[in-house]
Amino acid sequence: MKVLLIKDVKGLGKAGEIKEVKDGYGNNFLIGKGFALAATNEVLRKYEAGKRKEAELEKEELDKTTELKEALKNVRLKIAKQAGANGALFGSVTKEEIATALKEQKNFDIDKKVLEVENIKSVGIYDVSAKFKHGIVAKFEIDVVAE
Repeated sequence: MKVLLIKDVKGLGKAGEIKEVKDGYGNNFLIGKGFALAATNEVLRKYEAGKRKEAELEKEELDKTTELKEALKNVRLKIAKQAGANGALFGSVTKEEIATALKEQKNFDIDKKVLEVENIKSVGIYDVSAKFKHGIVAKFEIDVVAE
């Protein structure tokens, strides 16, 4: 019998492959445990449609991320923090503060987990990177000023 693997099966194949297996192994183990579906025309059509939809969603996500990268290219945020007389900050500028400033000042909703920034402990202009899925990296600047 032919089965469509929906999960990776050690010694047989990876998800998405169509394999020829013995009837008992296919019905009792693979289909019974949810590792595979019987490879009928209807199941194959549904699987192909699902793959196409998934690829379409991934392309849409890639386009949105690319647009966001282009929009962030010319952004400069201004973050005011308490500082001493020599320009040293009391504390440091965190990723969360940068994400909040992006949301408030430029209306970009970016998760703090994608931001990469050096330790900011003094007044000045710093580069910040945002690493998104698909290897897309957006860079923008923040201007840390004393309150």
